[in-house]
Amino acid sequence: MKVSKSITVVAMILTVTLSMAQTKTERKLTKDAVKAKQVLLAENPELDTLFENSAGYVIFPNVGKAGFIFGGAAGRGVLVENKMLSGTADMKKVNIGLQAGVQAMAQVLFFETTDSLSDFKEGNFEFGAQASLIALKSGLATNVTYQRGVSVFVMPKSGLMMDASIGGQKFNYKAL
Repeated sequence: MKVSKSITVVAMILTVTLSMAQTKTERKLTKDAVKAKQVLLAENPELDTLFENSAGYVIFPNVGKAGFIFGGAAGRGVLVENKMLSGTADMKKVNIGLQAGVQAMAQVLFFETTDSLSDFKEGNFEFGAQASLIALKSGLATNVTYQRGVSVFVMPKSGLMMDASIGGQKFNYKAL
């Protein structure tokens, strides 16, 4: 019951913020982020605590990843802080190693502190090869650890990817 109320409240808050989005593309991105958050919470209700208690979070509802030895991924998302939409973000990833396949996923970055959130917004944030992503499966998101003030969750949507590679992710933030 608590999760369904939380989902409803979040959907209403993010829907209201649609009016803040400047373009049709940003409005669609926000709608996709609301849907992705609803699915994440429905399948992993324990994430509600992170959404409620983090300094902010970025939801990338549609990240595409592909590779064969060399690989990459890209996606666009929305940044929410103080329960309000504050901007959009682009993610790009390049890597090299043993990899083959194509995959679509949703990705969420939770910021533990306002300092880590500020670093992200100022463009001083990127993941290196040592970053750990938590692949979501029901019940696995209960023990959350932050690295450098950030925790990352990935929810596979479709495709198949074998990946043992190194690389990095770079993010660009744009305020609304």
